Amino acid sequence: MRQLIELAERIAQSNAAVLITGESGSGKELIARAVHHYSLRCAKPWVDVSCAALPEHLVESELFGYEKGAFSGADSAKPGLFELAHHGTLFLDEVGELEPRMQVKLLRVLDGVAYYRLGGTRKVTVDVRIVAATNQDLEHMVETGSFRGDLYHRLGQICLRVPPLRERLEDIVPLAGHFLAQTNPRLSFSGEALRMLERHPWPGNVRELRNVVTKAAVLSRNTEIGASDLLLAPPRASVPAPPMLTVPVPGSAASPGSATSAGSSANLDGMEKTTILRVLAQTNGHQQKAAELLGISRRTLSRKLKLYGREAVRQSCAS
Repeated sequence: MRQLIELAERIAQSNAAVLITGESGSGKELIARAVHHYSLRCAKPWVDVSCAALPEHLVESELFGYEKGAFSGADSAKPGLFELAHHGTLFLDEVGELEPRMQVKLLRVLDGVAYYRLGGTRKVTVDVRIVAATNQDLEHMVETGSFRGDLYHRLGQICLRVPPLRERLEDIVPLAGHFLAQTNPRLSFSGEALRMLERHPWPGNVRELRNVVTKAAVLSRNTEIGASDLLLAPPRASVPAPPMLTVPVPGSAASPGSATSAGSSANLDGMEKTTILRVLAQTNGHQQKAAELLGISRRTLSRKLKLYGREAVRQSCAS
């Protein structure tokens, strides 16, 4: 992590776009903020947005703004996030969730093309440094056609990978101590508790560690947190990645041009549906937990479940 921070400090001096990859909860936003902090734009605005959290019909108006009367309810003009980040940094979290139409418009803006606000007649030009992050494999998404290759290369002028916490065992104890000091500095960990923390696989990474420490600090009745105070979830069996992430690429034996492509596509769709419904049943219908296990966003999962219909979802959760 020290090497990663040092690298972020070096690349911060340029205006190159930065793409940060890593698992959910591993600290991608921390690295993104470090890039802004060490940059020549550090005194200018930092604006962040989660592309997965915005409804599809609001993404364009949020990023690019709108004029008064552009649509029902637009009682006044509103600048977009690009304008708010002028001369500063715009952090696009979960950038892999952008729909294709927005990918095209984002690419044009990144290439320096002026744009219109929704309902506007005057072009807007901005000077913004883009830092993006994702927990998805964008290279594979490019191969399967779900993410534009030109946008991927434009965003990833410099790529940084944040390793998961299980690859940074030496970070666990210092981080746990830091979170404990934030919650209750009068408490400490027993040796057994620290060893248990180091043995845990941390599928939720640093975010999970923080939650475990905070909960233990709040509920502990002693000045020392023991192993029994750590409410660690048992290691989960690995869940197969959704088949939609392993669709054959063009030119392969099962590509769309081959004789078996239709059957392969149907089989993959069926496998994908079976996997999603099975994981949803394992989480008792909890969509956020199911999405995390599947490695997809909540919005993507909701879109899939709408395709399957309420009855199929109800039956999977009841089984």
